[in-house]
Parts: sequence; C-alpha cells; structure tokens
Amino acid sequence: MKDRLTDALYGAGWSTVKKLPEPVAVRLGRTIADAVWKRRGKGVLRLEANYARVVPDASPERLAELSRAGMRSYLRYWMESFRLPSWSRERIKEGFVPKDVHHLTDALASDKGVILALPHLGNWDLAGAWVTTKLETPFTTVAERLKPEKLYDRFVAYREGLGMEVLPHEGGSAFGTLARRLRDGGLVCLVSDRDLSASGVEVKFFGDTARMPAGPALLAQQTGALLLPVTLWYDESPIMKGRVHPPIDVPETGTRAEKTSVMTQALADAFATGIADHPEDWHMLQRLWLADLDPAKGPGQGSDEATP
Repeated sequence: MKDRLTDALYGAGWSTVKKLPEPVAVRLGRTIADAVWKRRGKGVLRLEANYARVVPDASPERLAELSRAGMRSYLRYWMESFRLPSWSRERIKEGFVPKDVHHLTDALASDKGVILALPHLGNWDLAGAWVTTKLETPFTTVAERLKPEKLYDRFVAYREGLGMEVLPHEGGSAFGTLARRLRDGGLVCLVSDRDLSASGVEVKFFGDTARMPAGPALLAQQTGALLLPVTLWYDESPIMKGRVHPPIDVPETGTRAEKTSVMTQALADAFATGIADHPEDWHMLQRLWLADLDPAKGPGQGSDEATP
C-alpha cells in the first residue's frame, strides 16, 4: 500500500504540477516545504544534523533557519523536476548559468571522454537537461533502483525524456557500460557524494570521515577520461547557478587504490567548497558520515528519506 501511494504521489506531481503557472508552482513548493519543516520529521532532523557538521559554529536558531531554507531548496528541486518535461528548449537553456564552463567544453573537445561528478546540490536534473539542450551533448548516468519498480521506471522515463541514458545502479554491468561510453569519447554524469556500495572510499569531509563512491576516480584511471567536479546552487532568481571545477588529475605514482583515494579526496574537497558556500542547497537527507551510520547495516544504508 505504501509503495502504491508513493508512486501515485509522484505520478500526480508529474501530471499536475507541470500544468501550473510557474509562480503558482513556486508558492506551492514553499508551502509544502514549510509544512514539512514544521513537522520536524526524520528527514528534517537529519538535514539539520548534517548542516551542523557543515556549519559547526551555528547556533540552534541558525541551524533551524538553514534547515527551513534547505527544505525550500529541496522542494524547489522537486517543483522544477516535475515541470522540466514541459519546459521549452529556450527555458532550459536560460534556466542554468554555470561559471567556468570552458573546463567542460574544452574537455569535450578533447575527445578523451568526460566524467562530471556532482553532490546533491541544487537541481542536477536541470543541469543535465542544460547539457543535452544548450551544449547538445547526450550523456550517460546511473540511477539508484527505487521501490516500487514502477516509480523507478517513472524516473528512468523522465530522465531519458531529457536526453539522458540511464543505467541501474546494481552489479558491475553499469561500470562496464560507463567505461565503454568514455572510451568512445562520451560524457558520463554521476551524483557522487554518497556511497551506495561496499567499495566506497573513506574521505575527510568537513572534519570527519565519510565514504564516497570510488567509481568516478576508477573510471578516470581506467579510461583516460577527464574528471570534473561540478557544484550547483540557487539564488533568489529563477535561474540556477553553478561552477565547473578544474579537472582532477590522476596521480603519477601509487597503486590503483592509492590513486583512487587521492582523487576521491580531491573530489570531496571540491564538493565541500560548493556546499560550504551554499549549505541550504545541499539536499542530503540521509546519514553520510561514518560516525552516524549503523555498522550492522553496512554501506549505503541509513537513509532517512529517498533521494533519487
């Protein structure tokens, strides 16, 4: 029953919200966000606890302000995502303005293959739609397999409709397909600030140890593709902002594991820069740091809310 209700709610979002005028959708998102924030449920409390690590000197009042702003940002993501399929090509092109995009365009021109790695900041789906529309560059990504299966199928159809090739995050087949795309000079985009496997790399992140996926660094080593971190954020305008960071180089010496550790730490450092500047746009409603995880459940567990 819960799975059917969840799928029905998402289905209603895509069928109804996209028909609303944009100002109405914005107000609706803020209203829902404020109502959820006032309930102080598990997701809001986890978001606030994560912000406490990002802004360690914040008072309880400041953390409450951050979590409220965070929920508004999170609901802005959902309102935009529900409406993206109905946006015109021009609206998508104008809806995102990244800094230092030359890092990406130069990398694409090199034909070496490119890996874009992002944290759960802003709206990564909008950034992806901008890439396929403004830059006219298709790419491959990976999606966590959700329950119910019908909901996962909805997300795959939604992202494929935006010009993305979507692979399920399971087994080793996704890695092999990503590697082939990169060897062919293609683009791969991965949300990479939370480990969902048993092969994550431990990194120092805002002063404590977290685990992040090894995939981006391993793919760069194995294929010669360029690894670029990307951070996103919102301001008061309807246009999302972002930054393409300089490439993360593969170390010249060390074992594969040592190189992967160095590269993943560099990725975490780039993510931390963007998150520290715009903590309210980091939609991490799950446990991330090892100290917050339950060892009995293993890597990738501890979700308080689902974030596709």
